[in-house]
Amino acid sequence: MTNRKSLLIVDDDPAMHASLSAILSGTNIEGTFTFSAKEAIEQLLDRDFTAVISDIRMPGKTGIELLGEIHEIRPNLPVILMTAFGRIDSAVEAIQLGAFHYITKPFKQKEVLLVFERAFEHRAIREENKRLRRAVDQTTSCGDLLGNSAAMREIFALVRKISSNRSTVLITGESGTGKEVVARSIHFTGDRASNPFVPINCAAIPDTLLESELFGHVRGAFTGANTNKKGLLEEAAGGTVFLDEIGDIDLSLQAKLLRVLQDGEVRPVGSNTSSRIDIRVIAATNQELRERIGAGKFRKDLFYRLNVIPIRIPPLRERPEDIRILAEEFLRRHARDPSQCLSPNAIEKLEALRWEGNARELENAIERAAAISENMRISAEDFPFLDEEELPNPFPEEDFLGRALHEKLNLQEVEDRYIAAVLKHVHGNKVKAAQILGINRATLYRRYEDISCHLEDDPEHPSDKSQA
Repeated sequence: MTNRKSLLIVDDDPAMHASLSAILSGTNIEGTFTFSAKEAIEQLLDRDFTAVISDIRMPGKTGIELLGEIHEIRPNLPVILMTAFGRIDSAVEAIQLGAFHYITKPFKQKEVLLVFERAFEHRAIREENKRLRRAVDQTTSCGDLLGNSAAMREIFALVRKISSNRSTVLITGESGTGKEVVARSIHFTGDRASNPFVPINCAAIPDTLLESELFGHVRGAFTGANTNKKGLLEEAAGGTVFLDEIGDIDLSLQAKLLRVLQDGEVRPVGSNTSSRIDIRVIAATNQELRERIGAGKFRKDLFYRLNVIPIRIPPLRERPEDIRILAEEFLRRHARDPSQCLSPNAIEKLEALRWEGNARELENAIERAAAISENMRISAEDFPFLDEEELPNPFPEEDFLGRALHEKLNLQEVEDRYIAAVLKHVHGNKVKAAQILGINRATLYRRYEDISCHLEDDPEHPSDKSQA
């Protein structure tokens, strides 16, 4: 493997070509020589270079004009400008316009080689930073999805795996967790991204209209059907249809949808003929479809057709480590001023809440705080509407102490019981539990591991491994 660097040299003077060729001789730098800005651009469009060195004064476009064009097509490419006229105003202009360095003719071999090496190092650092940013982005985002929790990283990985196949996907999760965001990420990171993404809220359309909306109808199919109408499934041809709240559709419509998934054909209301369509179906629900199957309200065969690739989005309270990144993104969207930011105590308060409405509730809270805050730095005090009422104490003091005395618990056992009681009180939210206990989260996690083993069989103090 070679470590050779490639340098594009732009100068209309053959003597300068010869001089630079002699300087590069015996080094690991390969020089490509051009006589004008036009030739240089042609070379840059054809291949990549590690750096460019160009004279400022040339026939046609100047080196400074060339610098602007290079930044448009190769933004990370270091450009060194040289001239026999060491005027300070030219040097300042070149640096202000983004030149990496400025040297004057005649130059010494060691001097110019040092500038080249610094330019190459600069390029390598920028490329490495880009690579690291891409690596970070892949762990904290996927399409429009954001998160840093292990659960969300697993979802990112799955979305990338399935984005370009046709398998149906069933997304489950509480309201506000971002089921449509997951669906959009699947579509727009896959090979159907240039084709339609058609979202349909099945619960928002009356059953009497939903069939026509989905499948279309022919003229005269029912009263008011004065023209043929293409359905939303056909509108999504070549792309993705997102059926939100799939658990709410009528049984008779479920049967017709099942035929679409099985046969890939759509038959409009009132028509005797079907037409083939190429669509990918992604469905979502906040209901437990297996329970609806047991109640006779959802078809088992349709469930299995939809549930080829299941994705469960955990509620926000199960992934508090995602709250900061989501809150900062929501503030970026809704800030009344670009300089608005969240203070550490605001983040701490947000991370301690339960968020029954999940990411949707968090976004609403951020938008409201951004609007009402009088400061550019949004603090915990800007979220008074999130203050929770004091919950009843599940262990009155005399009852807890009496039980401890009766059972002859030692101090360690009393602490373990109290930690378990606090965790139960806050529904397993370890951020809030740590605040109540006056310890940091790392300490709580260590204590939790210690107590979970011998409390897991205690019916009054069940361990909550799902919240670990």
